[in-house]
Amino acid sequence: TNIFPDLTVLENCLLAVQALTPARFAMLRPVGAFPELHERARTALEAVGLDALAEAQVRNLSHGEQRQLEVALALAGRPRLLLLDEPTAGLSPAESRLMADLLRRLDPAITVLMIEHDMDIALELSEMVTVLHYGQIIADGRRDDVKADPQVREIYLGA
Repeated sequence: TNIFPDLTVLENCLLAVQALTPARFAMLRPVGAFPELHERARTALEAVGLDALAEAQVRNLSHGEQRQLEVALALAGRPRLLLLDEPTAGLSPAESRLMADLLRRLDPAITVLMIEHDMDIALELSEMVTVLHYGQIIADGRRDDVKADPQVREIYLGA
C-alpha cells in the first residue's frame, strides 16, 4: 500500500496531488499556500466517497476505506489509464459492492485495466474481458460473449 497511516485521509491525498504538480518543488511553503491542491484532493475524496472522513487518521479506517483511499490517490493524478490489481481482494461482500459502485461511477474517459479474480465483479464492471486459465487465454472479447463462452461457464461460472 502507498498510504501513510499516521496522516489523515486528506493529508494522504494532498501528498499525492502535490507530488504531481509544480508545488512539489516548493517544500518550504506550507501546503495551505496552494488552495488548488486542496480542491483537487477533496474532489478525489468525493469521487470515492471519503470526503466525510477527510480529517480521520488513516489508521482508523476500515480495510475497505483504505482501498477506497488508494483509488482516490490514483484519481488525484487525473489519469487517462487506471491500473487496478484485484480491487476487491480481501474486502467483505458489502465493501466489494461499494468498490464496484465506486468503479462504475468513474469518469468514462478513464480507461480501467483491471485484474480481478471475482468473476461476478469482473464481468459486471468490464466492457471487454480476457479470461486466463493456468496462464492461457481461454476467452477474449465483449463481456456478454465471454459470459456465454462454454469453457468460461464451465471453469469459472459453475455452469
